[in-house]
Amino acid sequence: MDVALTHWINGAAGISAFLDKTMIGVSQIGVPLMVLAVALQWWAKVDRYHVRHAVVSAGLAFLLGLAVNQFILLFVHRIRPYDAGVTHLLIAPSADWSFPSDHATASIAIVAAFAMQGLPRRTIALFIMAFLICGSRIFIGTHYLTDVVGGAITGILGAIVVRLAYRENSRLDKLVTKIL
Repeated sequence: MDVALTHWINGAAGISAFLDKTMIGVSQIGVPLMVLAVALQWWAKVDRYHVRHAVVSAGLAFLLGLAVNQFILLFVHRIRPYDAGVTHLLIAPSADWSFPSDHATASIAIVAAFAMQGLPRRTIALFIMAFLICGSRIFIGTHYLTDVVGGAITGILGAIVVRLAYRENSRLDKLVTKIL
């Protein structure tokens, strides 16, 4: 089922040059744009302290999720779908293993961190960006659907750990906010 869904999503690649270029662009600059959007929240005027806590939480979840991915890559060596003949690749091939998707981890970690801080409008906007990023990775042929799902899970787990360890109004929170 994973192969079939991955092949189906990637099947639209190559039909429209505009769509191909758009999805390549989303894949390449989506995560940096999300990071920029989060960083700009630092200067939010409404509920400034709470939003700043969410920004730091998102950054920590992002980093923790990617660290977990590096650990997983030590044990899981899944070849890329284009190497398995499942997808048509629209970008240069990657040198690392396919599972889990770092793009999915990074983008979903940010979304989950904001969701756990109870910031619904920001969460929805970030989720739309993350959904496009995750979909683009399959569309351009560089990941299986389950690579993206696995990356999303590590991103969510990173956000949960950060939520449990980095509480708002704690000494650590006040210290971090003072430093930044």
